[in-house]
Amino acid sequence: MALSSPRSRHWTNWSRTVRCEPAYCAHPVTIEQVQAEVVRASEDGERLRVIGSGHSFSPLCWTDDNHMALDRFTGIESVDFERRRVWVRAGTRLRRLTEALARRGLALENAPDYDRQTLGGAIATATHGTGAAFGNLSSLVTGLRMVCADGTVRSVSQQDDPDLLCAGAVSLGALGVITHVELQCVDDYRLVVSSTAATLGETIERLTELRRDHRNSEFFWFPHTDSVVVRRADVTRETPTRLSPVQRTLRRGVDKAVFTGMSQAARRAPRVAEQFGRVASRLVSGRRDVLDARSAYALRRRSRFQQLEFALPVDWLGTVLRSLDHLIKALDSRIHFPIEVRFVAPDGNWLSPHYERDSACITVPAYADIGFRDYFAPVSELMERYDGRPHWGMVHDLGAPQLRSLYPRFDDFRALRRQLDPRGLFLNPHLAAVLGESLR
Repeated sequence: MALSSPRSRHWTNWSRTVRCEPAYCAHPVTIEQVQAEVVRASEDGERLRVIGSGHSFSPLCWTDDNHMALDRFTGIESVDFERRRVWVRAGTRLRRLTEALARRGLALENAPDYDRQTLGGAIATATHGTGAAFGNLSSLVTGLRMVCADGTVRSVSQQDDPDLLCAGAVSLGALGVITHVELQCVDDYRLVVSSTAATLGETIERLTELRRDHRNSEFFWFPHTDSVVVRRADVTRETPTRLSPVQRTLRRGVDKAVFTGMSQAARRAPRVAEQFGRVASRLVSGRRDVLDARSAYALRRRSRFQQLEFALPVDWLGTVLRSLDHLIKALDSRIHFPIEVRFVAPDGNWLSPHYERDSACITVPAYADIGFRDYFAPVSELMERYDGRPHWGMVHDLGAPQLRSLYPRFDDFRALRRQLDPRGLFLNPHLAAVLGESLR
């Protein structure tokens, strides 16, 4: 089996906004092949970026040198049932991981709302779900195996190297090739998931209650309207909901209408789209389902979009939402994708956007094929005024000077990166700007 393939076609991310033409893309099936490709790229004076599902909206994976895809390096390698910990290969998609855990009577205690990402990519960018008591996915990491720039394999744990674990759990792919991840799991469980309609004003007034009274909570606000859909989830022992084929078809039709239909309507008749948003929030409202953990979190993506997200100190959420409402009305942007708000607990990983603070995460999507930059720039400026930390996989233009003030361990991460990869094998122009490094 060939380890690498010559240039044959360009690579693009999920939103089709980042494109490149890597000279080679390696598909290793063993850790020895990972090591060999790292050594080859290093000896040739080239650069190497690991790619996952391409769901990062930022150019984290851009390179014209070498890509490495871990799509053939997947699956659970071992399970410690007593401690409820599993070693997983980093190329495993989250959907496959949660299915495999369920077959073993285990589950992730919380999960993102998109399950097509690879585990390695998800932890590298601190991908998260929602719930005031739960950290992002990287907070579940208890160990790592990593191929360094010199081709050596390092096993990392809290006991043996706590600093490297706190840096490697959210590494942006800048420290080495993460090949294996050890995750802390829990016994499998079920959630009763419900959705209700509300107004933006009443949702802001009940933020504390929403975070406190439910295991998981989030809400979707339809901009240019006062319409909100609040989604809650709590542990239950009820029997899982079984939808008939007709019910399932109708529900998928509604979901498609809410997102794809709104996208198309906004291009043709913005005023109609605003009314559609109000109706759509009521169509989604009123659902109540009992779901196994493996299927309770993921939401369907019916159309492609571009996206930014900032993690804010949770106490500023109400103020920022009111300001964002005024800003969107003033911009007259006519972008109608629902804005998502989620809650994430603090953790100790150095580059985590949720490092040592309770966070409210505001996610703002836009159409990928029309002018989102004029929309994102003032929204980003608002978030930055309230100490917003950008999601690493989303659109942002912050560089090292701004990021240093937001991340207390920023310079510690940079020093460790230089120690592990002095030539910058794993850097690209975007990462160099983010970390304040020069490309040699």
